[in-house]
Formats: sequence, structure tokens, C-alpha cells
Amino acid sequence: MADINKNVILSDLLTEHSELIPVVNRFGIKLGVGEKTIEKICQENELNPDFILAILNVYMDESYDPGKDLDKFDVSLIVDYLKRTVENYLQASVPNLEKHFTPFVAMNNGENEELKLLHKIFYQFKSELADHLQQGLDQPGDYPNELLHDLKNIIIRHISGNYNQNLAYAVIFSITALERELHIHNRLLEKVLRPKLRELDSGHIEHLSHTFSDDSKSPAGDRQLTNREIEVLKLIVQGRLNKEIAEKLNISLNTVLSHRKNIMAKTGIKTVSGLTFYSISNGLVSPGDEII
Repeated sequence: MADINKNVILSDLLTEHSELIPVVNRFGIKLGVGEKTIEKICQENELNPDFILAILNVYMDESYDPGKDLDKFDVSLIVDYLKRTVENYLQASVPNLEKHFTPFVAMNNGENEELKLLHKIFYQFKSELADHLQQGLDQPGDYPNELLHDLKNIIIRHISGNYNQNLAYAVIFSITALERELHIHNRLLEKVLRPKLRELDSGHIEHLSHTFSDDSKSPAGDRQLTNREIEVLKLIVQGRLNKEIAEKLNISLNTVLSHRKNIMAKTGIKTVSGLTFYSISNGLVSPGDEII
């Protein structure tokens, strides 16, 4: 593919490659771009055209090497772009896959054991990805996508029993889209971020890393359940009484009541049935798990 340059009409590019729409949106560029060139749009939005072009070319062409163009923009631009990308994964891409995956499993009433195992693999991937994202610029390597590959391969090659074909297709398409995004994101890490970080001293890198980690957390991060609250939630879903939960976890009854209050406040859910659905949707329990 020929290099994307500043004289390209952005609307023509997006029409031909609609997968770039969320990419330019991360720069604050919305649809309705008219017949303007990339250079003109960058001027109007006070964006660095060299940086935009580097991202678009790396995104579209696996063999593209930004080379000396890396000197034309500051590392803070790529860090900010990656933060926006991480937010997109947490708030859109992974939830979109989960939106298809959960009913794919749940519609079979927990009778297909293979689907229950796939559900666990999905939440293992979700957990690994979330852990990786929280490492910020201290990431040891590429973003993990092996479990996504395995999920898709198992569904295509090995799944049997009763399941909804249309939901299976939706899951596969969602996995493929996220898998491609992570592959390209890893390419951006390799070709743009890491070369820029090699130019910096450890103090500057540490500052950028803190900025990345703080701003990459979900907006609802302060509403996430603690480990203890998750333990209490699992026992609630199992049908345990407050006194039984206190004895099981070796905590006071008042502490159990406090945890229950926090769980309801954070999830916005008050019924056991609703909390059961929440637990299944978030991979805390699997459909068909025995209620004790």
C-alpha cells in the first residue's frame, strides 16, 4: 500500500478503510470531515500531521517504517494516543465482545459444558488484558492475544452440542476485530513507542508511565469491587445467609452488611437474581455453577 501523505483527502481514506474511523476519532477527529486533506484537518484541530501520518501508516501497512519521522513529534503524543486506545479497549471493544459472548453461553441454560469452558477462557483473557493495561509503560511485552486466537479456533474447529449459530458468528467476528486491533497496537508499541522511549532518561519514562497508568483506568475504576467484596458476592450468589458469610470468611456480621451495602452501591443491583446475572456477566461465576 502506498504511504498515506498529508495531501490525502481524509474522507476518501475513511471510505476505503472504515477501520480507520475509530483511529482518527482518538485524535478528536469526528465524522463529517468533508473534502478536506489530512493536512487541513490537522491545522484546524491543532494536531501534529507528522504524528497522525505515522500512526495511520503503521496501522495500515505492516512493513511501514516511520524512521526519521519519529523525530518530528514528542513521545507524549504517542503516550496520549495509547491512553485513548486503552480506554477504547476497556469501554468499547472488550464490552462489545462480552455483549455477544455472554448470551452465546447463557442461552444454552448451562447445559453445554464446552461453552462453559469457553466462557472461562474468555474471562481469563479479559483478566490478563486488564492486568497488562494497568502496567502502563512498564509492560513486559506485547498485549496478550493468544487466548483470543484459541477461543476463535476452538469455536470454529471443535465446538459441538447445541448452540446458537448466529451468536457464534457474532462472537467470531468480534474476536477477529479485537484480535486485529491488538496485533496493530503491538506494532505501534514496537515501531513508534519503544524507539521514542529509548531516547529518554529513566525519570522522564517514570513520569510518563504514571500519567499513562492513572489516565488509563476505567472512569468507574473507583467503583470496582474489592477482592473481599467479590468473595462476599460469590457467597451471596450461592445463597448463603449473612451469618453464614460471616462465619465462612471469619468476619463480623456488621462487616458483611457493610460489604453488601458497598456491592449494591457499586453495581446498582439489589436483588440476588440481579447480582447472579452481574456475576456471570463479569466472569465471577459460570452459568450452571452449583448453588449451595
